[in-house]
Amino acid sequence: MNPSCPLCHHTSALFCDYKSRIYFECVTCKGIFLNPNQYMDFENEEKHYRFHNNDVEDKGYRNFVSPITKGILTDFTLQHSGLDFGAGTGSAITKVLRDHNYQIVEYDPYFHPFPDVLNKQYNYIACCEVIEHFHHPDKEFRLLQKLLRPNGKLYCMTHLYSPEIDFSTWYYKNDHTHVFMYQKETMQWIAKTFGFSDVKIENRLIVFSN
Repeated sequence: MNPSCPLCHHTSALFCDYKSRIYFECVTCKGIFLNPNQYMDFENEEKHYRFHNNDVEDKGYRNFVSPITKGILTDFTLQHSGLDFGAGTGSAITKVLRDHNYQIVEYDPYFHPFPDVLNKQYNYIACCEVIEHFHHPDKEFRLLQKLLRPNGKLYCMTHLYSPEIDFSTWYYKNDHTHVFMYQKETMQWIAKTFGFSDVKIENRLIVFSN
């Protein structure tokens, strides 16, 4: 029996068997996910993330996250507060925004495990190359929506899958911690289901409005 979707809990169909890694596609929200039995455990995930090259001074890294930082700098002011959700070992987003005197705090279950920051609300939330790592995307998106103030925005970056991509050769699934991948329809399902007023997709940038 195929596992149910970790996002919407509906039925799934076999999508791809790649080097013994089994992926399923949800028939409802179109999310594509690794068999949950094949997820890394907490300790091995942490070791994996420590190998990420997150040099906040690197111009290439800053340019990569610029769709998010430019969006926040355009849409919000110094008086607004933000959260970098899944900040990792070093966040160029937080660095850039603090260099502009913006108020932003970091949260990461591995490297910034400070649950108190999840008891507040924020005008904007940055979530860069994070959502594809969610083991429980239903709980995480419900939390993210709850953390947003009215008229707030959630800025996500990820590589969406689309049918013209050959999944078996797609680089994005080769990271073993990329366990849940999204299509355009998945983002629209998330916006509708979790109470966001709107979602806009521009290449790798997905912006949910509260």
